[in-house]
Amino acid sequence: MGAHLLRQIPPAPGAVVSGFWPLAGEIDILPLLRTLIGRGHQVVLPVTPAIGNPLNFRLWRPGDKMIQERFGTMCPTGEPAVPDYLLVPLLAFDRHGGRLGYGGGFYDRTLAGLPGVVAVGCAFSAQELDEVPVGPYDVRLAAVATENGVIFTSPPSVS
Repeated sequence: MGAHLLRQIPPAPGAVVSGFWPLAGEIDILPLLRTLIGRGHQVVLPVTPAIGNPLNFRLWRPGDKMIQERFGTMCPTGEPAVPDYLLVPLLAFDRHGGRLGYGGGFYDRTLAGLPGVVAVGCAFSAQELDEVPVGPYDVRLAAVATENGVIFTSPPSVS
């Protein structure tokens, strides 16, 4: 997945990249995050806020102390920073950029508050569905990177 992303939709030089600490069953992006750091990017991981709020982000480097949060996530203790490029976890996706998350709306609130950032889903190809239900506040992804390549999304056709 990481090699496809770096070849087909890499972050801009100097971009601050948001990753995520993978939960059981999620695609493991930690090797990609290490590669990005090696290429000079700052990497941040999300800190889960109270329900109804956007995510916050803290700088992360391999070996940094991590703190367990609710939902089984881990967050770093580094300095706060704002990402330019987000790698987004998901449960399911479609080719229109629809993303099914974990139900908290954290990424949708975050993306709505960061206009102009690039948001790329990270998933296994088996997580693709024909159509994911999308609500009025859901923010579509620019692309989804899988182990088989990058899927660039397109808006749904209007009938």
